[in-house]
Amino acid sequence: MSVTPLHAETKPAITSRAGRALSASLLTLSLTLALAFAVGPRDVHALTADEAYALSAGDNDARIATLQKLVAKGDPALPAFLDALAADTVKVAGNKAYIVYGDEVKDAATGAPAKLPDGAEDVVNNNRMSSEIEAALGAGKLLSKDVATRAEAIDSLSKAADESKLPLIDKALAAETDPKLKTLLKAVRAKAMLSSSDAGTRIAATKALAEDATPEARALLMERMADGSETDSAVKGSLQLALDKVNRKLAWGEYAGVLFTGISLGSILLLAALGLAITYGLMGVINMAHGELMMIGAYATFAVQNVFRNHFPGAFDWYIVLAVPASFLAAAAVGAVLERGVFRFLYGRPLETLLASWGVSLVLMQGVRSLFGAQNVQVENPAWMSGGFDILSNLTLPYNRLVIIAFAGVVLLAMTLLIAKTRMGLFVRSVTQNRPMASCMGVNTARVDTMAFSLGAGIAGLAGCALSQIGNVGPDLGQNYIVDSFMVVVLGGVGQIAGTVYAAMGLGLINKFLEGWAGAVLAKIMVLVIVVIFIQKRPQGLFAMKGRSAEA
Repeated sequence: MSVTPLHAETKPAITSRAGRALSASLLTLSLTLALAFAVGPRDVHALTADEAYALSAGDNDARIATLQKLVAKGDPALPAFLDALAADTVKVAGNKAYIVYGDEVKDAATGAPAKLPDGAEDVVNNNRMSSEIEAALGAGKLLSKDVATRAEAIDSLSKAADESKLPLIDKALAAETDPKLKTLLKAVRAKAMLSSSDAGTRIAATKALAEDATPEARALLMERMADGSETDSAVKGSLQLALDKVNRKLAWGEYAGVLFTGISLGSILLLAALGLAITYGLMGVINMAHGELMMIGAYATFAVQNVFRNHFPGAFDWYIVLAVPASFLAAAAVGAVLERGVFRFLYGRPLETLLASWGVSLVLMQGVRSLFGAQNVQVENPAWMSGGFDILSNLTLPYNRLVIIAFAGVVLLAMTLLIAKTRMGLFVRSVTQNRPMASCMGVNTARVDTMAFSLGAGIAGLAGCALSQIGNVGPDLGQNYIVDSFMVVVLGGVGQIAGTVYAAMGLGLINKFLEGWAGAVLAKIMVLVIVVIFIQKRPQGLFAMKGRSAEA
């Protein structure tokens, strides 16, 4: 068979097959042809009996050497035989290999029916050989148009990356368009170069990894240093220098990540505490059911999501636009009922309000369990809130977290303007500072109490709506934030919205920095100790109430 006609016929076939789904039998042949194309024009020939036997029996190093030679040649019969090897359906007898499927026996080289000799032995592949087989089968997939297929091939190739696979990796790297897969391919290429017998190539690999400065590069460098296989002192020094450089570069991303997560946690604490700043800070009600009002807002978001999913699937990505007011109104309505039915009779008696609100929280949780079940429910992010910005190789800012930070800022601005610039805000401030005088001036204090409590409850509902976008929603959702919310309000100063902002952001940042140093549990304990010590030294919090108090 001449080489030129074969290439003239197979090149168009490769191009036409790369973009469409193939059946299992055609896929095997396509992968091999793609592999042959990747490594350049070679002599293509059928698998011989000696080659099939060399792949199946003998020392693993010799088997792997034979496999690499056949991969480089682009043997069209190789993938089918490798599939059989991977499936443990190959047996050897004498100097020949056979493929056995049930009662059917075929000669491994020719594919012709054969009789299995007595005493035939199973071919056993250890982990190393299995990795090489998997890498060889996945090599052709590197040229697939499907991103998931290429990712799977890169993963397979990474397990058995060595110098012999550099031509194939370089070809795939030149053709790769996906940034993430390109980064993974660079790491696989560096791993293959690190296994080179040439010290200069290994040093070049360390320099390339140092420039990439990715978590994958750091893992490769650390693995190479830890396995003890490197004996050249110059390469060892280059490995250490590269690792130090990568660590310095990645440290910036890690610090920025801690800062971002701290701000993200602070924005969540701010949303959770803003409503409490009204009900506790301005009205003096110790509302232990505040977390359950957040839970109601989250379940309202879940209900709106289901309505859109069932009745308006085309507009599902915009359900959150309706879920925001729905969560506010649902929590505000429950808050108004609680204020009228429970808390209006307990003003001025903080211990009684604490006990009553605790009982109310239990009732609300059980009510939600009866309506929605005891299991958590999942609220799906809209498509435009999924994913994130890749800022650095080890720093990604999720869209949903960024939206929540912006949402917290909008809620804070709206609440500040409402309290400081509107008639309702004036009434709330007047009742808070001097209830008897406000009543004498004609302010309906009972109505103001209901409106203020409903406002605080509604803001708690907005916090629940935001929380539903970063985790599952369950009956005990609010219990995770009630203590932190009270800490924020007390630390910031009772009745001080500015103090609430500073306290929320401060606690969020401190908590995340301490988590990286001492772990999540110890960080919580340390934050609590810091707050207790601070309140002991400054009982009024960060900001003291200005002006005349109700007792003046």
